[in-house]
Amino acid sequence: MDYAAFATEWEAAWNAHALDRILAHYSEDVVFRSHKAMRLVGQGELRGRAALRAYWAKALDAQPDLSFVVVDVFHGHGMVVITYRNQNNVLAAETLRFGLDGLIVEASACHSRGPSGVF
Repeated sequence: MDYAAFATEWEAAWNAHALDRILAHYSEDVVFRSHKAMRLVGQGELRGRAALRAYWAKALDAQPDLSFVVVDVFHGHGMVVITYRNQNNVLAAETLRFGLDGLIVEASACHSRGPSGVF
């Protein structure tokens, strides 16, 4: 897999707020972890593409100015870590593990504290 090309497409899909395009990268039984999910939907671990869709739809509605700029891409065996900054200049990292079919089976999002000191 060309992880740099993947990161470019990942960034473009998020910046377009194209939920179907974003979700096309994830398996039906994906597991996603994020403390931001805990705040928004009451769960820090989401299971399945449908749960991820519901969370991200709510997140995109809440942040109409959401945008990402990829900072760096680290690749490993069957996985990639994408570091990026959002529209509030908050540094974040997504760790994505891929299945044999090339779809993401496990994802974790980590965020630094923003300028206001809030994650």
